[in-house]
Amino acid sequence: MKDKTGCIHTQNYGDYPIVFNLNVLEEIQENYGSISEWGKVVETTDSDGVPKISDLKAGLLSMINEGIDIKNETSETKQEFVNLKQVGRIITDAGLENVLKAVKDLSLSSTQDEEENSKNA
Repeated sequence: MKDKTGCIHTQNYGDYPIVFNLNVLEEIQENYGSISEWGKVVETTDSDGVPKISDLKAGLLSMINEGIDIKNETSETKQEFVNLKQVGRIITDAGLENVLKAVKDLSLSSTQDEEENSKNA
Protein backbone atom coordinates (compact mmCIF):
# COMPACT_ATOMS: atom_id res chain seq x y z
CA MET A 1 0.00 0.00 0.00
CA LYS A 2 1.24 3.44 -0.85
CA ASP A 3 0.10 6.68 0.71
CA LYS A 4 -1.95 8.51 -1.87
CA THR A 5 -3.00 12.13 -1.70
CA GLY A 6 -5.58 14.13 -3.54
CA CYS A 7 -7.69 17.22 -3.10
CA ILE A 8 -11.37 18.06 -2.90
CA HIS A 9 -12.03 21.45 -4.51
CA THR A 10 -14.96 23.52 -3.31
CA GLN A 11 -16.08 26.97 -4.40
CA ASN A 12 -17.23 28.19 -1.01
CA TYR A 13 -14.95 26.43 1.47
CA GLY A 14 -11.61 26.19 -0.30
CA ASP A 15 -9.59 23.08 -1.01
CA TYR A 16 -9.26 20.10 1.31
CA PRO A 17 -6.43 17.60 1.12
CA ILE A 18 -7.48 13.97 1.16
CA VAL A 19 -5.15 11.11 1.99
CA PHE A 20 -5.54 7.37 1.83
CA ASN A 21 -2.93 5.64 3.97
CA LEU A 22 -2.66 3.05 6.74
CA ASN A 23 -4.22 5.38 9.30
CA VAL A 24 -7.32 5.87 7.15
CA LEU A 25 -7.43 2.18 6.25
CA GLU A 26 -7.33 1.29 9.94
CA GLU A 27 -10.30 3.56 10.71
CA ILE A 28 -12.28 2.11 7.83
CA GLN A 29 -11.44 -1.46 8.89
CA GLU A 30 -12.53 -0.74 12.46
CA ASN A 31 -15.92 0.45 11.23
CA TYR A 32 -16.54 -1.79 8.20
CA GLY A 33 -14.20 -4.78 8.47
CA SER A 34 -12.34 -4.02 5.24
CA ILE A 35 -11.90 -1.42 2.54
CA SER A 36 -13.83 -3.72 0.20
CA GLU A 37 -16.85 -3.78 2.51
CA TRP A 38 -16.76 0.01 2.88
CA GLY A 39 -16.47 0.35 -0.89
CA LYS A 40 -19.51 -1.87 -1.41
CA VAL A 41 -21.56 0.22 1.02
CA VAL A 42 -20.47 3.51 -0.57
CA GLU A 43 -21.07 2.26 -4.13
CA THR A 44 -24.50 0.77 -3.34
CA THR A 45 -27.18 3.28 -4.21
CA ASP A 46 -30.81 3.68 -3.32
CA SER A 47 -33.60 3.92 -5.88
CA ASP A 48 -32.58 7.52 -6.63
CA GLY A 49 -28.98 6.48 -7.36
CA VAL A 50 -27.60 8.01 -4.17
CA PRO A 51 -25.09 6.08 -2.01
CA LYS A 52 -25.46 5.80 1.75
CA ILE A 53 -24.28 9.30 2.61
CA SER A 54 -23.35 8.59 6.23
CA ASP A 55 -20.80 5.99 5.13
CA LEU A 56 -19.36 8.25 2.46
CA LYS A 57 -19.07 11.07 5.00
CA ALA A 58 -17.36 8.79 7.55
CA GLY A 59 -14.69 7.69 5.09
CA LEU A 60 -14.17 11.17 3.72
CA LEU A 61 -13.90 12.57 7.25
CA SER A 62 -10.98 10.23 7.91
CA MET A 63 -9.34 11.10 4.60
CA ILE A 64 -9.67 14.87 5.02
CA ASN A 65 -8.56 14.93 8.65
CA GLU A 66 -5.53 12.76 7.84
CA GLY A 67 -4.66 15.17 5.03
CA ILE A 68 -5.02 18.15 7.37
CA ASP A 69 -2.92 16.43 10.04
CA ILE A 70 -0.09 15.74 7.58
CA LYS A 71 -0.26 19.27 6.19
CA ASN A 72 -0.20 20.75 9.72
CA GLU A 73 3.06 18.92 10.48
CA THR A 74 4.94 21.10 8.00
CA SER A 75 2.89 24.27 7.94
CA GLU A 76 3.19 27.24 10.27
CA THR A 77 -0.50 28.01 9.81
CA LYS A 78 -2.52 25.19 11.31
CA GLN A 79 -5.84 24.16 9.79
CA GLU A 80 -8.56 22.84 12.08
CA PHE A 81 -9.92 19.34 11.62
CA VAL A 82 -13.39 19.02 10.10
CA ASN A 83 -16.47 17.37 11.58
CA LEU A 84 -19.21 15.35 9.88
CA LYS A 85 -21.46 18.36 9.30
CA GLN A 86 -18.63 20.20 7.58
CA VAL A 87 -17.91 17.13 5.45
CA GLY A 88 -21.55 17.21 4.33
CA ARG A 89 -21.14 20.82 3.26
CA ILE A 90 -17.91 19.98 1.45
CA ILE A 91 -19.63 17.16 -0.45
CA THR A 92 -22.56 19.40 -1.36
CA ASP A 93 -20.31 22.22 -2.56
CA ALA A 94 -17.85 20.00 -4.47
CA GLY A 95 -20.61 17.84 -5.94
CA LEU A 96 -21.46 14.28 -4.95
CA GLU A 97 -20.19 12.75 -8.20
CA ASN A 98 -16.88 14.61 -7.98
CA VAL A 99 -16.34 13.51 -4.40
CA LEU A 100 -17.27 9.89 -5.12
CA LYS A 101 -14.83 9.81 -8.02
CA ALA A 102 -12.01 11.38 -5.99
CA VAL A 103 -12.52 8.98 -3.06
CA LYS A 104 -12.81 5.94 -5.30
CA ASP A 105 -9.77 6.85 -7.42
CA LEU A 106 -7.65 7.56 -4.36
CA SER A 107 -8.52 4.39 -2.47
CA LEU A 108 -8.25 2.18 -5.57
CA SER A 109 -4.89 3.57 -6.62
CA SER A 110 -3.51 3.03 -3.12
CA THR A 111 -4.67 -0.56 -2.82
CA GLN A 112 -3.86 -1.43 -6.44
CA ASP A 113 -0.24 -0.49 -5.80
CA GLU A 114 -0.21 -3.05 -2.98
CA GLU A 115 -1.79 -5.71 -5.22
CA GLU A 116 0.80 -5.02 -7.92
CA ASN A 117 3.64 -5.33 -5.40
CA SER A 118 2.34 -8.65 -4.06
CA LYS A 119 2.04 -10.06 -7.60
CA ASN A 120 5.62 -9.06 -8.38
CA ALA A 121 7.05 -10.50 -5.16
